[in-house]
Amino acid sequence: MKTIAITGASGFVGTLLSERLCASGYRVTGIGRSGHHPLSDRYENFSWVSADTTFKGEWQDHIAMSDSVVNLAGRSIFGRWTSKYKKAIYDSRIQTTKNIVDALEPGRPARLISASAVGYYGDRADETLTEEKKPGSGFLAKVCVDWEKEAVKAEEKSVSVAVMRFGVVLGRGGALSKMLPAFRAGAGGPLAGGRHWMAWIHMADLLSGILFLLENQSLGGSFNFTAPGIVRQKDFAAELGRRLNRPAFLPMPGFAVGLMLGELGDALTQSQHAVPQRLEQEGFVFDFPDLGAALREIIFGRTEGKSWKGSDNN
Repeated sequence: MKTIAITGASGFVGTLLSERLCASGYRVTGIGRSGHHPLSDRYENFSWVSADTTFKGEWQDHIAMSDSVVNLAGRSIFGRWTSKYKKAIYDSRIQTTKNIVDALEPGRPARLISASAVGYYGDRADETLTEEKKPGSGFLAKVCVDWEKEAVKAEEKSVSVAVMRFGVVLGRGGALSKMLPAFRAGAGGPLAGGRHWMAWIHMADLLSGILFLLENQSLGGSFNFTAPGIVRQKDFAAELGRRLNRPAFLPMPGFAVGLMLGELGDALTQSQHAVPQRLEQEGFVFDFPDLGAALREIIFGRTEGKSWKGSDNN
């Protein structure tokens, strides 16, 4: 039974990935700051290590002994971006990744799959962003560039590295859970005009994509983890309102976004038309390429010809 270590295993993506891998027969070692993980009570092939991965420690021994590592650690970007909070966003990603790579022994684990984000590209208007495009500017772009740079250093130890640039992950929790109250109240709508492109991915496709990379260890480099059916933010708002049967036309001007969210507001209105060119070229098939079907499954638990079963354990 192969062992996979997951940093950030108690987060939105990490919890569901751990559950998916355990159910698929892998032995999973989850690593994160929580004192306990609920999957410890449900799966014999799941073990939990409580640690702050921004610091070196005994948790690194579990990295060294694993067959593969999935690095998902990182402080949520959804908070007031004070200098202290921005440092936490940065350090939780870069320092953790440095510590993971330091723990690796040459050739073992054979695989490191590390998260990044489409924030790598910065604000790019209508430019189509495939994986070979150069990075943009701004705080999130710098975080992503440095994050990826640390992960790729594992190749010096003969470890195969793949980097996942996540779009907005849609599932029962995460960013969507923060949007739903306003939209259900009929107060949702376009942000700052809503013409910026919003790269997104359904949680089911994200999890399947990670398994795809785990099972195809020769695939290295960067991958946009974004759905083919990318939309502008105003169209996302309209579709979400339609699925909820609520109006979604109340605009929030750019200055209001900035007043409410500060620098985070600027990041949320960046335009990233990031397409999953490499995943599709390698033969990965999306279950939810279309936004309408994705929202229908998440909100109502019904699919349109699909069979994926999600989890409410977010």
